[in-house]
Amino acid sequence: MEKVFSLNTCATCRKILGQFDLTDWEHREIKKQPITEEELEEMYKKTKSYEALFSKKSTQIKERGIDVKSLGEKDFKKLLLEHYTFLKRPVFITDKEIFVGNEKANLEKLDAFFRAKK
Repeated sequence: MEKVFSLNTCATCRKILGQFDLTDWEHREIKKQPITEEELEEMYKKTKSYEALFSKKSTQIKERGIDVKSLGEKDFKKLLLEHYTFLKRPVFITDKEIFVGNEKANLEKLDAFFRAKK
């Protein structure tokens, strides 16, 4: 399994995806086809945290008046399933690994993963 979850309207996602050969990867546009509970569980198994998958930059946080500091794991899971913008992106997932978001350290690990595949 090799899947990438992203948002086509996100310039950062497009830039990151453009750096790698994703020929054999399944690409999911999360606005058109939101993540399922099963996919979220698969991500959780690899991260051991719904919060690690949660984008604290989502516009929905302000719109809904959400106090992120007061949220627990069940709350993060519920929100991730409710609206696509709560998913930190992009998410690259394989049978063994997961790469979540656009932080520098994550992108370095992702780059090393793709270089090792060559």
